[in-house]
Amino acid sequence: MKKHNPVQLNALKAFEAAARHQSFSLAAEELNVSSAAVGQLVKQLEEWLGEPLFVRVPSGKVRLITTPLAQLALPAISTGFEKISEGLAVLQKGLNDNQLVVAVSSTFAYKWLLPKIHRFQMAYPDIELRLDTSLSLLDYHSSSIDVGIRYGVGKWQGMSAEKLMSEEIFPVCTAVFYQQHKDDLKTPNSLVYLPLIHDVSLENNKDFINWKKWCEHFNLPPQTVQKGLKIDNAAAVLQTALEHHGIALARGQMVQDDLANGRLIRLFSELHYPATMAYYFVCPNETKLTHKIRVFREWLRQEAGSKEIS
Repeated sequence: MKKHNPVQLNALKAFEAAARHQSFSLAAEELNVSSAAVGQLVKQLEEWLGEPLFVRVPSGKVRLITTPLAQLALPAISTGFEKISEGLAVLQKGLNDNQLVVAVSSTFAYKWLLPKIHRFQMAYPDIELRLDTSLSLLDYHSSSIDVGIRYGVGKWQGMSAEKLMSEEIFPVCTAVFYQQHKDDLKTPNSLVYLPLIHDVSLENNKDFINWKKWCEHFNLPPQTVQKGLKIDNAAAVLQTALEHHGIALARGQMVQDDLANGRLIRLFSELHYPATMAYYFVCPNETKLTHKIRVFREWLRQEAGSKEIS
């Protein structure tokens, strides 16, 4: 082995990709180079070692079979490249140390956070806030997410959760819809006979309050409570109500501005049903509470008017 000629990182990368795929062409696609370039890099590595790493087997297209030596070395080399990627991610995060990535639902972002966020930006112009509204369940540990705001009962595996704010669940509609149906809205019993808009975005969560649970809570007749438009998006549910198409069962925190501006009205305000679920500030257990996280957390508490975050 030629000790005086250090192997190039590109040659190792070409070997690792070719060994995983058992193909120069597939490795070339991954590395965005030509098959010939991958072959040449592997050849350079083999010449440096003085040992072959692949057995070329002709079968229409040449098929690669790793030699015992290559099979032995591959796991360590693959792990090495994974560690390099992790190190680069740390460096990149260090360069973007002023960026705070917050995972929120699109409904929470649109109906609660965005109308207020300018105050945070004015108070902390050096912090670059990025909202991630992905609908998928995010893995905070392997993604770039720093913190999040989640709706639930406060228990998520591997996560620290601190209660931000509670809310009530109540029916809402527009003034236009109310005027059209005011003769039918003299008592809560009449609700089940009017067009209801159902939020089914969390229908598999046993703690989520839907129309059926709400009516049962107040002993209202259940005859037609399951009928009506069903929508798998909480913001779209409220938008449908705003367009005068029916009565929505609203999460109180999400309709603050709509109620204050008269876009929606609360029906039967004497009926109170506190939600089991609430909004929580969350982050992985091992997250270091840096300055940007602490000030955002404190700002959220102030905006929520909550004393529940310690």
